[in-house]
Amino acid sequence: MKINPFAKIRRDLHQIPEIGFKEFKTQQYLLNYITNLAQERMEIETWRTGIFVKVKGMNPRKTIGYRADIDGLPIKEETGLPFASNHEEYMHACGHDFHMSIGLGLLTYFTENPIDDDLLFIFQPAEEGPGGAEPMLKSETMKKWKPDMILALHIAPEYPVGTIAVKEGLLFANTSELFIDLRGKGGHAAYPHETNDMVIAACSLVGQLQTIVSRNVNPLDSAVITVGKITGGTVQNIIAETARLEGTIRTLNPESMVKVKSRIKALVDGIQVGYECLAEIDYGAMYHQVYNEERLTREFMEFTERSTAVRLHQCTEAMTGEDFGYMLKEIPGFMFWLGVSSEYGLHHAKLSPDEKAIELAIDHLTDYITFKGSEA
Repeated sequence: MKINPFAKIRRDLHQIPEIGFKEFKTQQYLLNYITNLAQERMEIETWRTGIFVKVKGMNPRKTIGYRADIDGLPIKEETGLPFASNHEEYMHACGHDFHMSIGLGLLTYFTENPIDDDLLFIFQPAEEGPGGAEPMLKSETMKKWKPDMILALHIAPEYPVGTIAVKEGLLFANTSELFIDLRGKGGHAAYPHETNDMVIAACSLVGQLQTIVSRNVNPLDSAVITVGKITGGTVQNIIAETARLEGTIRTLNPESMVKVKSRIKALVDGIQVGYECLAEIDYGAMYHQVYNEERLTREFMEFTERSTAVRLHQCTEAMTGEDFGYMLKEIPGFMFWLGVSSEYGLHHAKLSPDEKAIELAIDHLTDYITFKGSEA
């Protein structure tokens, strides 16, 4: 069966997932494709493993930006697809292969069908960590070509193909990584009284952390503290000298993030005293909330409602994190969810989005960008 050319591109990219700032094959694949497009109105600049592509308009008054993230995740793929990841232990489990393919589809269209305004396509590395949007925003190329408005999308497995879900204002939460290292005194399992067991300390701390949301955050607000990984000890008959907790924090407002971190520090300080150990906290990468500018988002929603090819769904905010929030902090714009009808969700080893969504997104966004790039 013949597939859409941009679905074919998606399959190529799906096979070469790479983690943040190591997207070397991905960058080269993108550059190989981009440099084979018509170059008359195009300028290309690289930034680390990312790419900027400017398409000059015929009578420019503003610049419209489109951002696609390009990195994968350290997840072993379990889809069984014939085009599954060739990079063992890595997978495009968050749809960035879709995001790139749609971006290339838009770029292809507008190199062949230029509009009045300039366009800036941003292929951004390291969205999953440590965060590429904030430093890319500060790059000399972005300062030179900074768009007047910007948009992006994210696949949504829970919505059917043909759905565009969006809202004005807050869409995604403030997020922060969380790493806590504990160091006590190890020893023989038969002599626990001569040690400070960090497995016990870690278990106690996990339980205490869950009290922050239930007892320190306003019930009318929302926050999440998830510890997704615990490591400690070496073998079964040695009491663990060290333990490490790895997790994430999500809040719907910046003030709650400050309060949550303050309480985490207080509880960790208590663990040091109670278990006679040393502890270190590292908050890793922190992402600013995704806040959709009201006027542009409302205009996009009204434009989408007039379409017969897609359906508009006014969604609620989510605890998802996205470093596109840094770009929206500096540039008016919005992000929306693109329905892809997958049984399995984001960051799941069996995520398998429906490729029909790729062509729908390209068609809808070419219409929208043409509308925005030709308005008086």
